[in-house]
Amino acid sequence: MTGRVRQRRGQALTEYIIIVVIVALAAIAIVSIFSDTIREKFAGAVEELGGDSAAKDAAMDISSHQYLKDLDRDGAGGGR
Repeated sequence: MTGRVRQRRGQALTEYIIIVVIVALAAIAIVSIFSDTIREKFAGAVEELGGDSAAKDAAMDISSHQYLKDLDRDGAGGGR
């Protein structure tokens, strides 16, 4: 009897783990697809709130893909 209960708990835990992994992969895919758009929106919000427009322009001059490459290479990001 206890073996079946333990087996069902393990099955439920496995199902929850699979669901969490699927949600995480979907979130990563969505963020990677819309990363440039998200950066534009945040840059516009920062500028509207009185931030430095030069920083927004510098952030928008480089694509997300290139920024991540530069970040991996020198640790500073943006190649600056």
